[in-house]
Amino acid sequence: MSQPNICQRSPLVQKVEPGTYWWCACGLSKTQPFCDGAHKGSEFGPTKVEVTEARQIAWCLCKHSQKGAHCDGSHQRV
Repeated sequence: MSQPNICQRSPLVQKVEPGTYWWCACGLSKTQPFCDGAHKGSEFGPTKVEVTEARQIAWCLCKHSQKGAHCDGSHQRV
């Protein structure tokens, strides 16, 4: 798999609490937007996201954002 799987062509906007989150970069996880280990055996791995205060995040689900886990609108071009 040379390209990540596109889960959705729009972000998932979600309120998150402070903590560590592991964003799925391969697009195969059944627990999107978070990693469930489905990347095993591929060249992809999860991205660590540290949240220091409660806030909303627009998680990238097309897996092509130049901002990693954070949506940058790339879903409009893939």
